[in-house]
Amino acid sequence: MLNERSFTYNRWMSNSKKTKTIFHMDGDAFFVGVEVAKNPKLKGLPVVTGEERGIVSALSYEAKALGIIRGMPIFRVKCDFPNVIILPGDYKSYARYSSMMFDIVRRYADDVEEYSIDECFADLTGLELPLKMTYLEMAERIKREVNDELRLSVSIGLAPTKVLAKVASKWVKPNGLTVVSVESAPDFLRKTPIGKIWGIGPKTSELLKMKGIDTAFDFVQKDLSWIRNNLSKPYEVIWRELRGEYIMELDPRPKTVYSSIQKTRSFHPSTNDKTFLLSQFSKNMEEACAKARHYKLVPRKIAFFLKTKDFVYVTCSMPLASPTNAPEILISLVRARFPEIHAKSVLYRSTGVVLQDLVPNSCIQEDLFGGAKKVNKFEVIHNQIDSLEDKFGKRAVYLASTHDALKRKVTGTDAGDIDRNLLFL
Repeated sequence: MLNERSFTYNRWMSNSKKTKTIFHMDGDAFFVGVEVAKNPKLKGLPVVTGEERGIVSALSYEAKALGIIRGMPIFRVKCDFPNVIILPGDYKSYARYSSMMFDIVRRYADDVEEYSIDECFADLTGLELPLKMTYLEMAERIKREVNDELRLSVSIGLAPTKVLAKVASKWVKPNGLTVVSVESAPDFLRKTPIGKIWGIGPKTSELLKMKGIDTAFDFVQKDLSWIRNNLSKPYEVIWRELRGEYIMELDPRPKTVYSSIQKTRSFHPSTNDKTFLLSQFSKNMEEACAKARHYKLVPRKIAFFLKTKDFVYVTCSMPLASPTNAPEILISLVRARFPEIHAKSVLYRSTGVVLQDLVPNSCIQEDLFGGAKKVNKFEVIHNQIDSLEDKFGKRAVYLASTHDALKRKVTGTDAGDIDRNLLFL
């Protein structure tokens, strides 16, 4: 039986002016799921991806059961778990399966927000009559079609708001389907640690725990004045959404604003070798540019950095006269500015590059000094290289400046150096 506080909460939700049915779908171990869909022989086996990055990017539930975690160095996996299957990331396939997965959702809903490569929201409100099925039946059919057509497992949540739908989809994993209704919400929130709520990070979670808020239910029981006096505006939105008020509207528009693409690589032993470090930068840049070309994006700015043996970052950044995803041009800029961040007496353990202020490559305009024409020539060349790699595999062709990084044996990587890729990856 619900106590008095829960009853008050339920009544508040029932009186909310906007009653919605929000659907949230989350791919289960998505990258590994795609690898299994491509090669069903991998089903049921411990599999990880991320060989090309040197760290575990994704892992199957079987690998997780062994104690492997995301971000673990690949060399440790090879050493401690020799039976685990280690694969390089196939981002083109992940993007293709993501698109097909979201297209299945669009069979039922027009308003679909692609939140990340393996997550989406959809507004199912009002579709019961035209589709002649309940919201639960819609979710069950989407789930079944994704599984049957793509061989992918997904977990789904249905709720009155986006934040509650996120809570619901995480409740049963893998292959779950959970409904958080007005009546059941208090019970779900009682069992949900405050740090598991979408948008509440570790620092805010610790702050709230110090104030006696351990669960999402504790959070929603606070009154509005307490929220406003103790937290910033975004947390008021989360508080309202958890109480059933539809605030965070879906954005079904195609994404045109992206975060940066970052590629890093750590190695040991640490080194001061200029040739080796520049070759690592070349490798970083080739990989970052390849991803930018795949998404038809170009950066207006770049940054590159060295991380010392003592974990100190030294960074250099610069705007580009002509936006480009041609690594030859960007590497030449890195080489010219390299002395600004390199010191003779310091040992370095990591290199990294960041493509910033990304825009569609259609935004490239002609300039007075012919920079755009030079960029276009490189674009034609790299389109051919990308085609060769599709046919013969990664690194079928690479820049001479990358050779030393590929051929010299280095071991290890830093688990903290996880790529900050596109918003979708």
